This record gives sequence, C-alpha cells and structure tokens, in this order.
Amino acid sequence: MPLSSSGCPSTAEWRRQDREPPLIPCTVWGESGGTGMLLSSVEEWPRSVVYKPSKLIFPRAEGPNLCLYPSSGDTSSGAQLKMPEPTKKEDGQPEENVAPGTGEALPPAEISLEVSPPEAAVEVKDPDPIVTVPEQEPVVPEVLEPQPIVTEVTEPQPIVAEATEPQPIVTEPVEHGQVEPEPKQDVKVVQVCEVKEETPIHSPAPPMNDAVMAADTVPIVMVVPPPPPALKDKDDDITASTPSPPPPSEDGSTHKKLSVDLPNDSVPESAKGRKDSVWSLGDGQPPEDIDKQVENPPLSTLLIEKPQGGSISVGGDITFIAKVEAKDLLRKPAIKWFKGKWMDLASKTGKHLQLKESFDRFTKIHTFEMHIIKAKENYAGNYRCEVTYKDKFDSCSFDLEVKDVPEVSQSIDIRSAFKRSSEGQDDAGELDFSGLLKHREPKQEEVPEVDVWEILKNARPDEYEKIAFMYGITDLRGLLRRLKKTKKEEKKSEAFAKKLEPAYQVDKGGKIRLVVDMADPTVDLKWYKNGQEIRPTPKFIFEHKGTQRILVINNCQMNDDAAYSVVAGDEKSSTELFVKVLPVKIVKELEPVNTTVNERIELECEVTEEGAQVKWLKNGVEVPTGVRSRYRVKSEGTKHWLIIDDAMKEDTGTYSLMATGGTSEARVQVDLKPLKILQDLQDVTVLLGQPLKLHCEILPGNVPGRWYRNGQLIQSSDRITILHRAKNHRIEVESCTLHDSGDYTFVPEGYSQSLCAKVHIIDPPKVHLEALNAPDNTVTVVAGNKLRLEIPISGEPAPRVVWMKGERVILDTGSRVRAETFSDHTCLTIDVTEREDTGNYKIVLQNEAGEDTASVKVKVVDIPDAPGAPLVPTVGGDWCSMTWDPPYYDGGSPILGYFIERKKKQSSRWMRLNFDLCKETTFEPKKMIEGVPYEVRIFAVNAIGVSKPSEPSKPFVPLAVTSEPTMLVVDDVTDTTVTMKWRPPDTIGAAGLDGYQVEYCLEGSDEWILANKELTEKTKYTITDLPREAKILVRVKAINAAGPSPPRTTQHSILVKEVIEPPKIRIPRHLKQTYMRKVGEVVNLVVPFLGKPRPKVNWLKDGQSIDPTQINIRNSDCDSIIFIRKAERKHSGKYDMTVQVENHVDTAVLDIQIVDLPGPPQCVRIEEVWGENVALDWTPPKDNGNAPITGYTIQKADKKTMEWYTCVEHYHRTCITISDLVVGNEYFFRIFSENMVGLSESATITKDSAVIVKEGMNLKNPEYIDYDFTEPPKFTQPLINTFAIAGYNTTLNCSVRANPRPKVIWMKNKIMILDDPRYRMFSNQGHQRPWGGTGGLQIGGQSHHTGIVNVLFSSKEALRSLS
Repeated sequence: MPLSSSGCPSTAEWRRQDREPPLIPCTVWGESGGTGMLLSSVEEWPRSVVYKPSKLIFPRAEGPNLCLYPSSGDTSSGAQLKMPEPTKKEDGQPEENVAPGTGEALPPAEISLEVSPPEAAVEVKDPDPIVTVPEQEPVVPEVLEPQPIVTEVTEPQPIVAEATEPQPIVTEPVEHGQVEPEPKQDVKVVQVCEVKEETPIHSPAPPMNDAVMAADTVPIVMVVPPPPPALKDKDDDITASTPSPPPPSEDGSTHKKLSVDLPNDSVPESAKGRKDSVWSLGDGQPPEDIDKQVENPPLSTLLIEKPQGGSISVGGDITFIAKVEAKDLLRKPAIKWFKGKWMDLASKTGKHLQLKESFDRFTKIHTFEMHIIKAKENYAGNYRCEVTYKDKFDSCSFDLEVKDVPEVSQSIDIRSAFKRSSEGQDDAGELDFSGLLKHREPKQEEVPEVDVWEILKNARPDEYEKIAFMYGITDLRGLLRRLKKTKKEEKKSEAFAKKLEPAYQVDKGGKIRLVVDMADPTVDLKWYKNGQEIRPTPKFIFEHKGTQRILVINNCQMNDDAAYSVVAGDEKSSTELFVKVLPVKIVKELEPVNTTVNERIELECEVTEEGAQVKWLKNGVEVPTGVRSRYRVKSEGTKHWLIIDDAMKEDTGTYSLMATGGTSEARVQVDLKPLKILQDLQDVTVLLGQPLKLHCEILPGNVPGRWYRNGQLIQSSDRITILHRAKNHRIEVESCTLHDSGDYTFVPEGYSQSLCAKVHIIDPPKVHLEALNAPDNTVTVVAGNKLRLEIPISGEPAPRVVWMKGERVILDTGSRVRAETFSDHTCLTIDVTEREDTGNYKIVLQNEAGEDTASVKVKVVDIPDAPGAPLVPTVGGDWCSMTWDPPYYDGGSPILGYFIERKKKQSSRWMRLNFDLCKETTFEPKKMIEGVPYEVRIFAVNAIGVSKPSEPSKPFVPLAVTSEPTMLVVDDVTDTTVTMKWRPPDTIGAAGLDGYQVEYCLEGSDEWILANKELTEKTKYTITDLPREAKILVRVKAINAAGPSPPRTTQHSILVKEVIEPPKIRIPRHLKQTYMRKVGEVVNLVVPFLGKPRPKVNWLKDGQSIDPTQINIRNSDCDSIIFIRKAERKHSGKYDMTVQVENHVDTAVLDIQIVDLPGPPQCVRIEEVWGENVALDWTPPKDNGNAPITGYTIQKADKKTMEWYTCVEHYHRTCITISDLVVGNEYFFRIFSENMVGLSESATITKDSAVIVKEGMNLKNPEYIDYDFTEPPKFTQPLINTFAIAGYNTTLNCSVRANPRPKVIWMKNKIMILDDPRYRMFSNQGHQRPWGGTGGLQIGGQSHHTGIVNVLFSSKEALRSLS
C-alpha cells in the first residue's frame, strides 16, 4: 500500500480498498464557530501526536468552547487549549479582532492544542458521555485571570461540568419539565485554563498538572464562548425534496462538532462518506422503521471499483462509476442504483439522469455509470449502488452534495483562501480547511495587513483584477462569486427566544430532549428530521412547558443520527444529533486448531453487537477475502467465522480477529497427512518415438514430488513435461528414444516413501520401399518373363513377414509364385509372369512393437483385348459412320491406335480400310454400294502388338434421305399454340420413313427451335408454349435411317392469336327431361359443347358448388362428364352447367332424380268391423322414395298363426273394405306402399285386431296393468382419467342408461361448471328404450384445467355421480 508523506497509508489508499482509515486514539469536540471536522485518518494528524509534543491548528476558531478527553483503552495525554478572546464593542457584542496599533481587522484567530507524551497509563473502562452546556452570559473579555473549571466525575453516571465563575452551570437531565439533580461524587480540580488573545506566534504551553493523570479522573478542558447573535439562515425558507441535510454554512454562525474516535470505537456505516461530520441519510425512513437499527452492508465480493461521493454546484454535471470484474462470471451481473433506501433510479432516467453500461472484452470488466446532468438542490443526499450475481451480492453507499456557492464572511483570509491549488483539483478556490490538516507540518501564513473585502466592496468592478494581482489572489473568478453572495447582516430572531443548540450527543439506545424557547408561544411549530416532517409517535414525543417546546426522542438508534430543525412561521432553527456507538467487544474467543492439509478449518468468534465490522488477521497481516481468495468470511448475528475449505501447510500461523473493543488470537497448525497411494506407477512398454506417460495418484493431493530415471533427477524441458494436479502426478515425454528406457521413481516431498516403475522402449517394424527406385512403387514386366523383388526391412525384434495378394497369402513353398524372408530383406519371385499376376502385393511385418504394411504394384504388360463390337449410328447413300469402345484390358500398355476392316455380308473376305493407325474410336467408311449390306470389325494396337479382332458389327445398308414433305398448311391457331398439317414426301427411298421433325422460328430471328423432341409419325402436330401475338415461320423435315430430308417451310408468317368462337352446349335428347336412376346405380352423363378457345366449364347443384368427394366431373376441350359411382338420394337435384369463353357464356340445366323404395304407410287403423267385413283407413307414407306412390298392398294374418296373406295389390286409394273373413277369427292387417322402384321394405301393422263374431255375441276385452318402464340412472361407460397437453383441446366421455331422460350436471373439483366458455357440454340420446345416451365435456386448450371432473345424472327416482 502506498505511504503518505508521514510514513502512513494515505486516506485514498484506505478507501480504495473499501476500508476506513484507522482513527486517532483521542476524541476532540469543537463547538466554536470554526470549521470543525472529523479527523479520521492518520494522514490528517501530525506524526508527532504520539511521540513528541506537537500543535494541532484549528483555523477560523472564533469561540473558546472546546473539550478534550481520552477514550477508553488508551493512554491519556495532557492537553492545553489556548484561544484568543474577542474584543468587546460598546453594546456588549463581540467585535472583530483588531491588530495592535491599526484599525484594521485581524485575521481569524487560531486554536493551538499541544499534546504532550503520556506520563502514566490511565485506563477508563467505561467512558461516560460528556454534555457541554454553554454559559448563558458572555464572558467578560477584560478578565485575564484563568477561570476555574470544576469537573464532576461520576461512575457510571454522566460527567457533569460546572463553571464556578462567573456563574456555575450544572448539566442535569430534564424529564417533563422537572429538574432532578444527579447524585454527585467528589469534585476534583483538574486544570485551570486561561483565556487570552494570542497572536499567530504561539508560546509554549505550560506543563500539565499531575492531577490530570489520576486513574479515576477524566481531564477536561472547557472553553465557554458568549452566546452568538441570533442569525437567520437565508436557506431556511427553502424546503428541499431530499431529506439529506444542507451543507454547512460558511459564515461561522453554525456550531459544528469535531470528533476523533478511538480505533476500537466502531464507526457506524452511516458516518462513512460524510462531509464535515454531517451524516447523509438519503430518503427519510417511515415511522415504523425508525427503531430498527441500520444494517451493515455485506462485504465486498463483486465491485473492484466503487463510486465515490462527490460535491457539485447547482446546475453542474457529475458521473459515478462502478466496475465489476467478469473473469469468474458467466453472464452480466445485475446492477441497481438507489437514492436513499427505496427510490429505484431505473424509473427516473430522463433529461437529468442517465444510466449507462459497457463491457471491455480485453480486461473482462463491466463498467456501470450514472450521469447526473444539471443537478438541482434536491438531488443532494445518500445514494446506493447494488450489484447481484446469482448468490453473490455487493453494495456501496456514497453521498452527493449539491451546493450553491456560499457567501464568505469578512473574517476570512481571502488571499490564502482563493489561491488555486497546484494539484488542479475540482474544488480549487473553495474554502476547504481540511487541506490544511492534511499537511504533515502546517505552515504559518502571514497575517494579512489589510482587509481585502473592504477594499473590494469600495472599489469599482474594473479594479477587481488589479486588487487581486496586488494581494496575490489568483482565483479571481471564485473571489467574485463569493463577493457577490456576501451575506447581509441578519436580523434578530422574532419567533425564537432561544434556538436549538448547535449539536447534541446521545448514546445509542438513550433518550434526548431538544428544547427551544418561543418568543411568541402562540406560533405553530413543525419539527423536521433531514427535511421530513416529524409526526408524534411513541418514539417522537412533543412537550409544551410554558414558552418551551420540547422534542423527546426515545431509544436513539443510528438512523436517528441526523439533522433536526424546527420551523416557526418563516424562521427556522437547526441542530445535529450524534448517536455514539459503544465499542464492539469479543464475547467468545477464538480456539486453537490442529488439523492436516486438505481439511476444512473454521475459526469462530462471537462479539457483543450484531452486524459489527470486524477484521481478520493472519500473523498480523489482514486476510484477503476477495472473490478469488482461499479465505471465506461468514457472519450470522453476533457470530463471525473465518473458513478455509482446503487447508495447506502454508496456512499454519496465528490468526486473530480485531474488533473495535478488543482482539482475539488463536494458533492454527496444519500438518501433513499420512501418505496414501491410490494408484501406483505401472510398468509400461512404449514404441520408439511415441509419447511416454507415467501416472500415479496419492493423498494428500497437494503434496509435490520429484521424478528420477535410473537414480538421476528428471528436469522439465521442451520434450519432458511434469504435471501435478490435485492428487494426480504425471510425467510425459513427447517423443521417447531408446535412452528413455529404465527405472523411473517418484518421491513425494516430505515423505520417505517412493513409487517405482520400469519403462521398456521397443522399435516397430518398417518396410523400406524406397530401395526399389520404382515410380509409385510400380514394377512393370512383360508377360512370360521372370520377376524377382527384393525389399529391405527393419524392426526389433525381427519381424514376421507375410506377402499377400488380395486375401490370398503367398507361401514360401509355392512353385511359380513364392515369397522368401531373410534377416534384413524379403523377396518375391514369379518364374513365368502372366496377365493375372498384375495387381497390388501387400507386405505385412509384425513384432511385439507393432506392425507395418506396404504395397507394391506389379504390372504385367501384354497385347490388348479385342475392342467391343462397333456400332453404325449413321448411314448415307454410299458411306456410314461407326463408333466402338476401347478394349476392356489394354494389356498394361496404352492403346496406340486401331485398324478397321470391312466386308459384304455374303462375302468372307475382309478388306482393311486404313493403313495408318486410327487414333480415335470413330471412323467413316466410304465408297460403298447403296442397298448392299455390309459388316465392319476393329483391331486394337499397343506397344506389345495387335489384339484379336472384335466381333463384327450388325449388318447395315447404305441408304439415302427422303425428299421434303409436301402441302404444309396451318390447321388451327390459339393464343399460345399453332397446329400444322402436311403430306408425306413424294420420294421415300429404301430407308423408309421414321417420322417427322417440326421446327419454328420467330419472325426477325434466324434461330430455329425444335418443337418436338421426339419424332412424330403423324402428319399433324401442335406447337405449344408460343408467345401471344407473335409471328412465326414453321418448317417440317422427314427423318429416316439416312438422316433428315430437306425442310418444307411455310411461305408466310403465322400470327399466334386465337379466333374466338362463342360457346354452345349440345344437350343430348335423353337429358332434356328428368334423368331418373335408382339408389346405388351408376350415373355417367356426357354433355358435349363447342367453343374456341377452350371454354371454362362450371357445375352447380341447386345453386351450390358440387362436392368433388361425392360427384366426379371431368372436362375436356369438347365435352364435360359428370360421374357418380354409387347414386344416393341426396344426389337428386338440378345441375346447372355453365360454359364460358371470355365474355361469352352458355348455360344448361340437367334434372337428375335418384329414386328409392318408399317408406311404409302411416297410421293404419281399423275404422269399423261388421259382419265378415273390416274397414281399414291409413295415410300415405312419410317418405315416398323420391318418386310418386303407385299403389298399396294389403295383407291379413290370423292371430293364431300370424301367417300373412295378400288381400289386394296395386291398390291406389288410402281406404279399403276387406270382406269374406272367417267368423270367430281375430285378424291383424298390414299395408305396404309401392312406387316405381317397388314395395317398401317394411309394412305398417294395425295396433288393434279385428274380431269377427257372430251377431248377438259380445266380446269382453281383458284389463291389463301398464308396465312401469322407469329406471334410475346407471353408468354403462364411466369416466376415465385423462392426460391432456397444455394448449390442446380435451374431451371427456361417458354413457348412462335411465328412464325418463335424466338431467346431466358436470362438476370440476366439486364445483358446478356453468356458463364457462372454456367448456362445451353435449349429450346424444340413443334409440333404445329406456333412455340411453352418451355425454361429453370438451375443455379448451389451457394449462390450468387440471383437476377432478364429476358428472351427475339425476332423475326423479335416483341420483348417480361419477368422477
């Protein structure tokens, strides 16, 4: 850590490591009008504070009210305070210091505090709080005798300080307006101080009285100033929206507290980052959170650079930067910016606030920025930055101070205040006296001889620059700003008779009373905390006592440490409350630990306060606890742990925990574990040149070791790598040699045991084909000659050699082909080579080191095979063209050329056609006789000789082409096609005619396009895909075996444009009337039509489109076919046919009637029975089968036999009388209906029977009891559990039987489903009786329908449920 000029770490370095600098072991309170500050850094104090007497300068100290006392646990040191007295005006008010002999004002007096070395150790275990009460009357400046100060020391009661002359003052607690004196101890006179004026040259302080060093006394030096005049702050009327307190005024009228605490005193987190001892609490807390203690933020684990607090003027810009290292993070961390406790700034971005973030790929650092643009006064306050990543969290608080440039009082040395800093700081020119304290040795400034303020006020503006140059003022702009804002003299307060004290102090958990005296008791008061109005609660109690208005704060906590103010009308009185935290002491000490390496170590300690800040040290050095540190710190309540997960021997040492109230130490001893071999070294055999790897595993895993070969230490090199990862130890040799073989030993460091293994290096076999000196390892030999191949080999041990050709192994006992092996070479011998010996010969070498293979290609050259039979694709009148394929085997030598021979088919004599070799595989024989069949054959020639002749070609006859076609005319033209007709050629010849080839050419072009890819044998052809309204020429060629004939071309161009012919439907005669077919028969109707171009045909049935799955319709250029494979009654209807050519339309209507058997008649009744006659009556059937009813068939049956007999057929009426019935019989009747198809499938039977009785006899009908058909609901198919997919529909089904029809109720989780659009309930009734049916519930595709579904079927008789 860098050191400051005093030899101690600087404050910036402490804060860069997220740590507060240590505090000086003494506490100083300053309540004068000067600039009191919290001196916390060693750098801010002279180095001689501890070792030799030194002076501490307090600039601008105007009131002699300062108190010094030693803190607990530290050695007291004597101190003497000297402060000049102000001169008194005639009206009793203090006036400015005036230099002797001059009328000019003196510079502000300085307070010098000399600290002498301690003479005796003084221990004060429980320091009592000290309340300093200023006197009610001003001190008479003429009194030069020192005023005695009586100090009362009470343990454990508070110390009471009294000033005996001129008026004793006793500080006592006041409760509800009653003064209760505290019990007093013996009073001891500690020190007498004298108050006098002091020039800048300080005289040495007198020695301290020995009574100061008494063990039971607390030395106190008190200087009581006269009460300052009541001044009204011009900012009192301004209410900031941010609860943070405004910055301290520069006029010196506001009292400040100067406090330097002990190192053992805990510094509350809210005090960090304060400016001039003012805590910035950010947004105010709700009343219910006031009693809660402010929690300490967690230790830093993510932020490597935290945003620092800053100060800007109104309208200025400022940027706060936070950086997070992302080397150990898999994704970007989440960051939040807060103002106060709850305000998330992410929703406040806009013109005045911007949040930015960036990522540097090279440094792996996330940078987060918060820009505040054109700041306002209410932007001031406490801010917080929180960073989270998975289970990690880090936060940082910082303050923003927004201030308007304050005015400068006339008692300021403006020449020293407005000299610019050479360091170029942002606050150059500001009145910052903290810079004076940071110097190791404060320099004594010369006393200004003149009051520059008076000169500037009386001078003209154009003389400002000259005056500034004359008196050495370089920051003229800052001086002009302060001159512009110089305050006017404040009037005396009209609302307050006595304002609040400048500052109050209270112990944490204690009670404090803030009292003001009112000049007008009727004025309403409002109390504020950090700018937020205070409401009466059990914590905040408002009391009235005469003209006094009292605010009582109970159970003070750290969040009560704030700025308080009271407002009466337009006037305001402010103060600060400081809550003191007691030192954190250790309750449970650390315990020593003895363990072994790789074990877990936990050091536990307990302190007196939850969330206290502690520091862990090892051997006096702070333990690192960062993200990559091996040490982890954990805290829970008052307990703190230091955890080392994987202990190492280097972790042995003395560990200590340092709190503000003490330190605890413990010894940690880490020893080696017993060596345990998990995996020993293994003997290995390695191929020469291959990598060598030896591996072993031992415990403990973090023990290093050394490797030896044949007793020699092995060092790492470019070829040898030694690795150690946890319990694994490995040595790797990149490419081993014969020297790497031997005995290897691994010796763990610190242990006497060792691990050994042997390494054997072997050389694999190798075939050296380079000795053949043959290109591509190919050996060529002429068939019939002897071949002997000798190939060198190597390998240790001597390899086994195998010669192979394909899958066949060549033995050394072969007769013609054999293989022989010797010590350094192998040999292949072929006595008489043949064509079959050509091929790849494989050599395989094997030994324990491995194997090697190589291939040798043997090429046996010979005469080539005969070429393939030649083909004759083209024949002319006296010539032909012939082609052939090269021979399958060229004899191992390239083909040099071919000889061609020809003969007539009837002849046996071949005639050679070429004496020079033909290099190509094509040839054209000439001078042949037309009409005579010929044959040809081929010979192949290579460097070895001439092959055998090929097979003769098929006989061919030289033929000539035909003459051109005749009478080429246009037959039809459409928008894209042209149809041509022609006549065959006049002369065809012996070759005959194979077909015609049609070509066309666009007008203006010479390119002829083939219209038909294949020859057409017809003399008519349609050319398609022609451009509309183009003009073309057409020609036709006749093709035969001899080739194409001369073309016949049209004389004039043809316009590709179709002539429109209106459509006309020609309905066949049998379709002009109703077309009737029976059900099940085939319907196949063809309707021809005319029209050009091809008309568009559309069919409609009863005005609707025809379903293609029921009726098939096929259209052509000239007709349309409607086809029904199996007619049904629903196919009946009127079919509208529309034929359209452009705007021309023709329609026709076809009436198709599909008939079927009729249904039975309805309501057959016996109207009357008399004698042997029965009168029947019925109604026509409901379904006539789509055809008129042509008649009825009536049948009768005797009840005894129930055999039916036909009475009447083809009866046309719906009533009839049946006669000639047998008396005494009982008859039933049934009737069939009939149409053109036939009788109905069923008949209607009379419900009652007709009894033929004799006259005079009466038949008594028996009485029958009606059967009860009611039946309770019963599930025939229950519900089943169903698994559905989210987003898809699901259906639940069940079946039930009941009579009468039941009521269905669906329930989900025992709740009825009513009017829910996500569910659709349906039920189907069966045809059986009693009622039977199925029910279903369809559920929409959502994921929250999981549950138990119930269905209830209810009827009058029973209620049945199913789930």
